[in-house]
Amino acid sequence: MDRFHIIKQAGRLVILPSFFCFLSLFSLHGQERDTLSRLYWRDMVHGFALDFRPAGILPTSPFLRGDNPKETPVCRAFSGHAKYAFRYRNGSFLDRLYGGVYQGVGIGLYTFGETEWLGNPVTFYLFQGARIASIGRQISFNYEWNFGLSAGWHPYHPDKNPANKIMGSKLNAYLNTNFYFRWAATQRLALHAGVTFVHFSNGNTLIPNAGLNALGGKIGLDYYFLRQDRPSERDAEPVLLPPFRPYVSWDVLFFGSWKRRGFEANEGQVLSPEAYPVFGFQVSPMYNLGYKLRLGIALDGVYDGGANVRVDKENIRHDGTFQRSDIIRPELYEQLALGVSGRVEYVMPFFTVGIGMGINVLGKQEFKAFYQTMALKVDVAQNVFLHIGYNLQKFRTPNHLMLGVGFRFSGRGYRI
Repeated sequence: MDRFHIIKQAGRLVILPSFFCFLSLFSLHGQERDTLSRLYWRDMVHGFALDFRPAGILPTSPFLRGDNPKETPVCRAFSGHAKYAFRYRNGSFLDRLYGGVYQGVGIGLYTFGETEWLGNPVTFYLFQGARIASIGRQISFNYEWNFGLSAGWHPYHPDKNPANKIMGSKLNAYLNTNFYFRWAATQRLALHAGVTFVHFSNGNTLIPNAGLNALGGKIGLDYYFLRQDRPSERDAEPVLLPPFRPYVSWDVLFFGSWKRRGFEANEGQVLSPEAYPVFGFQVSPMYNLGYKLRLGIALDGVYDGGANVRVDKENIRHDGTFQRSDIIRPELYEQLALGVSGRVEYVMPFFTVGIGMGINVLGKQEFKAFYQTMALKVDVAQNVFLHIGYNLQKFRTPNHLMLGVGFRFSGRGYRI
């Protein structure tokens, strides 16, 4: 068995199962009982929300613009969502500190009007939102992000579904951003309306991966089951935290994933017959400016089994096929890279959203590119987090997913 297959099997048998095992750690037991972590649960209230989101599909590919059997644009999308949410009691310390932050899990059903080509995918996702600005006592301007998976797509197939040249897999990532106005009709019930942007893709795990994007509106409501405070809570002195003192913490991340890639041919790109493993690490000293913001740099190391792999055009047949023996595999050092990136992280309870931009200082050929990362960190313990990220090159070329687990050192326990 050659080097590539050994590394590929290691990725499937070790990295990915370990990642999903860590999902079972979504628990706060055994954490340090500092003042803020006690507040997280003492002031919690629960509720639900319903959203309806009509949208227009952005014509980012010939298929969507009308290059399909019906010769008509695929331009409309509609979805309905049901969400369970929890937030902090109105006026509580954490409600004021984090701008009325709320979070939870949701499920949504999408339709694009072309079921035979695209299907009617169902989305399952985490979400979080908060207030950007208040407009009087009852109206606020808010944001919300959704991040999860979508299932039930009808993917591209050369025989069964050749028209769909944008989605290559039945399971795709789901990303959504909302900006909306919220009107608190009562203490428990609120109505909201705004704009929404959605993106579907598979993170380059299968090809084609042109993705689908839609921009539209949303309208809905949320309802919270507010509880009454116990007498002891009403009479207690308000909890005050000391002023935030900036400090430096260290995040160490280990991640793994897989990717597919295409090879250039006379008729465009042809799909690789195999998936390639990706392993990496990231070491990030982060300067914590306050409860909500971190800035820092990162040392990014990666092994990319698909980097600098090529096939000569003359070995690709007219039907787009070629032999595995025609794949030219580089030396190991040509699939390793080391980069430096700048990072900005927006810190909220339970979740941290971060972006990074960097350049590889060590790396051959395909690694000599400006890269970007987007990531969601999910706290599972005082200093342990899950990492779900995506790596791009030059702001437009999908590269690979970053699924892993990280550890935080020198943290001060301000967060769970």
